Amino acid sequence: MTALTAALLSLLMIFTAFLSGIFGMAGGLILVGVLVVIMPLPQAMVLHAVTQMASNGWRALLWWRHIVWRTTAFYVAGCLLSVGLWSIWLYVPDKAMALLLLGLSPFIVRAIPESIMPRTLGPGQVVGGGICCMMLMLLTGVTGPLLDTLFLRSHMERKQIVATKASCQVFGHGFKLLYFGALIDQAGTVEPWVMAIAVASSMIGTSLGRLVLEKLSDKQFRTWSNRIITVLATYYIGYSVALMVGIA
Repeated sequence: MTALTAALLSLLMIFTAFLSGIFGMAGGLILVGVLVVIMPLPQAMVLHAVTQMASNGWRALLWWRHIVWRTTAFYVAGCLLSVGLWSIWLYVPDKAMALLLLGLSPFIVRAIPESIMPRTLGPGQVVGGGICCMMLMLLTGVTGPLLDTLFLRSHMERKQIVATKASCQVFGHGFKLLYFGALIDQAGTVEPWVMAIAVASSMIGTSLGRLVLEKLSDKQFRTWSNRIITVLATYYIGYSVALMVGIA
């Protein structure tokens, strides 16, 4: 990776961490889309995992008083079950399929009838969500739209959502790093200096995002989160179709 490419990636990581620092989402969704395009998918997943662990870990530390630890514990249990099952298969999708699944996931969740979707995140819902989210993460790099949609349907206020999701994502991306870094043979390596830049950029962007989150109301937070998810998901569906038909 050249110095110029690393500098541009650093700016992108600061911006995406800033966005995630406000909404607790969307940043990783943007970043993984870019990394998947410019790098081999397993290597992109490794760098994305390191970046997101730094971003979410710092965000969890900044808002640790608002973390609902019970929810985090059940989510991690679901992730462990999912990784255990998925490690038997070790499937790695191509870029077009990964982007298509990334884009479709929020619309699939929204299509589920309201009577079926949980309004509160009880133990069963959180474990089930952890299983599904971890499977999606191993396929696309992020749980993004699925986890975001589940949390936005809960009764948590915005700081609890951002903090608890961050704590869940630290473990989720850690499992993803283990999967692609240790279990997938073709994962390759990412230069340590690139990882260091990724960690620093994520912490800077996350800290800046906290300042904006303080000024948002819960209503503004939920409204803009849903809008951003829709725009990004639509873009990834379009881009994946373009890849499939050979025009991108």
